[in-house]
Amino acid sequence: MDRTTTPFGLIALLLLAGMCAAGQFAKVSVIFPAVQAAYPQAGASLGFLVSILSLTGVLTGLIAGMIVARTGFRRVVIGGLILGAVMSLLQALIPPLPLMLASRAVEGVSHISLVVAIPTLIAQFSAARHRPYTMTLWGSYFGVTFALVAWLATPLAEAHGPAPIFVAHAVAMLALAAALARALPAGAVPRSDTPLPGLRRLLADHPRIYASPYIAAPALGWFFYTLTFVALLTVLPPYLPEAHRTALTFWMPIAGIFVSLSLGAQLLRYMPAVQIVLIGLALAGASVLAMALLPGAFWPPVALFGSLGLVQGASFTAIPQLNPEAGDQALANGALAQMGNLGNLLGTPVLLAMTAPWGFTGALIFAGLAYLGCAAVHLEAARRRARRRTRRA
Repeated sequence: MDRTTTPFGLIALLLLAGMCAAGQFAKVSVIFPAVQAAYPQAGASLGFLVSILSLTGVLTGLIAGMIVARTGFRRVVIGGLILGAVMSLLQALIPPLPLMLASRAVEGVSHISLVVAIPTLIAQFSAARHRPYTMTLWGSYFGVTFALVAWLATPLAEAHGPAPIFVAHAVAMLALAAALARALPAGAVPRSDTPLPGLRRLLADHPRIYASPYIAAPALGWFFYTLTFVALLTVLPPYLPEAHRTALTFWMPIAGIFVSLSLGAQLLRYMPAVQIVLIGLALAGASVLAMALLPGAFWPPVALFGSLGLVQGASFTAIPQLNPEAGDQALANGALAQMGNLGNLLGTPVLLAMTAPWGFTGALIFAGLAYLGCAAVHLEAARRRARRRTRRA
């Protein structure tokens, strides 16, 4: 779809729908103490209320990309919002823990549907000159949502428990489903005519898609990014200087959002997204080194997350740059969601395993190796794309 204008009202609605998808994580993670109080006998098993969404994404991410392309993006977004709203209303009843866990597993289907379909629609409806900005905004949706939920929901949950948060989330999803039913034109992004293959073929397609240097490159790089982002925010604070700890906990994620929306968006006007990802990784590696050399300094951790802001926005922008067709974009977004959920699932346990024997040094080694791995994936994919172009010539 080659557009000369961008329907900014529609883009705003899609971004808000994406924030509702991020809210499916935030509404439990941010108010977790209130959730624990609602299930006092659950113990460690309550952690599955958060991780089960990631597990659903790992198992279904790429399959969701295939299904979305064939089912229709409009239908998937509206259906995903309604399904998520129904699950939130059920959760507001604070049902027995097995039923609550089952509702979260179903909610994972809603989540993966939204995070596959929405960025594809944003890319398709954005004019080429606006796409760096709209995709950068999409790249910041997770961090912005967590910040808003922490600000608005935490005091409400402390006073009244988690139920009002779940109700508010359901109301927001239903309102956006109704708004998008009116604003999102039917058939604006054509569905794929290829019949959906059987389960065996779907599983067999995974290696072929992940072998593509176009479809898979953003997702494989994103795995290393998500491996560190939430894990460092969770595990790193006790190792930070006590005098700066509270301020750093606030400024680290804010720095990533600010850099992504300002410097990152400007660079995307002049440079390919993959090149900006590599610049962000180089700066992140330099920040890790600075943290090792200046362990008490305030600026290196902020610089680290600011550098990751370049990786964040550019990774999403790389999808439409490398994959102009909507069907391939859906596959790439599905792969990115799958790898992102895998990174979130593994990151914190791996980082804890490395900090147990090595402390702060283990955290720095973990981060440095992840950023080297991300750079290696992108450089190898770029080499393979260049080789294909040479063969065609």
